[in-house]
Amino acid sequence: MKYEKKPLSFEKQADLLLDRGLLADRDQLIRRLRATSYFRLSGYLYPYRQSGSDNYLPGTSLEQIWKLYSFDQRLRTLLLDAIEAIEVYVRTQLAYHFAHEYGPFAYNDPSHLPNLSRDKFVLWQSKLEQQVQRSHQSKEEYVVHFFAKYGDEHTRLPVWTLVELIDFGSTFTFFRGVNDDIKKRIAGDLGFPDLVVKSWLLTLNTIRNRCAHHSRLWNWELGNPVLLPTQRKFPEWHEPRLRNDRSGIILTICHQLMHRIFPSNHWQKRVFHLFDEFPDQPLEPIGLPANWRDHPLWKS
Repeated sequence: MKYEKKPLSFEKQADLLLDRGLLADRDQLIRRLRATSYFRLSGYLYPYRQSGSDNYLPGTSLEQIWKLYSFDQRLRTLLLDAIEAIEVYVRTQLAYHFAHEYGPFAYNDPSHLPNLSRDKFVLWQSKLEQQVQRSHQSKEEYVVHFFAKYGDEHTRLPVWTLVELIDFGSTFTFFRGVNDDIKKRIAGDLGFPDLVVKSWLLTLNTIRNRCAHHSRLWNWELGNPVLLPTQRKFPEWHEPRLRNDRSGIILTICHQLMHRIFPSNHWQKRVFHLFDEFPDQPLEPIGLPANWRDHPLWKS
């Protein structure tokens, strides 16, 4: 089918939403559309459509939808803060264990990343080179200093310097590629099996990218549900079981990892405060039950 929709002015976009039953002051609605776009706002309106129709359920208001939008914005900020701490921790542990086992420049040798195929190793190396070059061109001080002092002998950074400038995707590839013993050491310090931590890091990378691009998390379903620890060893993850395909499980994972990385952190309180500020927001779309604060994973 050929796509033949034509662009609408902000005024006509507002009239379309009003005609479909959205309760709003037209001028305010136009201002919101100018600031956020029709398509972006529609993502929050979609669950409020009447079955089999483009019209909205009676009582659906711009005020209600804007609260959802604001809640989602704050949720992304919270998750970005936690993911940053988790990413830095994993990078630090990777550099530490890898360097002590193989040396500072051993990441250039594919034999030291046995869990990457040759093609994936080459692609990873190419990404590393691009990230180092960008940092050099932007005159990142420690990169410039290293090559000014050691560039006659070395074309690559030591691993503990490298990890300070690579992105989460490259960090995940590094984690996935190292030998199983290093993975188990890092995951064990976090208190979970390495296969579970690997699944979580993959998902956190996806979430980080969504947050960085200001994409919706509320009412968004993970393409690949996260792996949960086994019920036999980790019964608290199953009784009661939380949905593992919504952003609520990401909040839970971040809470658990943050507690292990920084036991005295206040991130959990910030999460509770956010939900207290938006008490009317439905929890089902993010996969949390009404009594989620009493869940063993949040009370621990």
